[in-house]
Amino acid sequence: MARIFVFLLAFCLIAFGAWPYYGLYRLDQALSEPDASAIAPFVDLSAIQESYKARLSSGVDSMLPEADRTSVPGLEWLAKSLQQVGGQALDQVITLELVRSMLREAAIRATDERPAYFLAGVDYAFFASWNRFRVRLGEQTDATEVLMRLEGIHWRITDIRG
Repeated sequence: MARIFVFLLAFCLIAFGAWPYYGLYRLDQALSEPDASAIAPFVDLSAIQESYKARLSSGVDSMLPEADRTSVPGLEWLAKSLQQVGGQALDQVITLELVRSMLREAAIRATDERPAYFLAGVDYAFFASWNRFRVRLGEQTDATEVLMRLEGIHWRITDIRG
């Protein structure tokens, strides 16, 4: 009985470890489809938008230091307005089509194969934690990093950097 339990546990661990790689394989197939909606099950668009908004916010914060905001009238308002307008613009700009083209372009830069398959450009893919998976397309100097998170029973892209 103990043998069966150990076998089942080992099988479950191996299946869990292979699961995100299978998701990458399915994403690669979806990226080859002509319709951008084919990648929708693999992308958490709102998480990607929020990630870009956070980067925009930190960029505005670094351009307008905290000390200057209180001493110069209107600078605090300007910083908040830039963040708000930029956030609204990102919601309209970051679409499935843009995500699809970002992933395709990253694959093209990462591999010499033509057509450039997504999987051919993967240089590194491994767990960051039990529910986060990190994929690097290309070598470290000119890499695009794709972050995936386990949402329910699906691995979905939550951020693209690079």
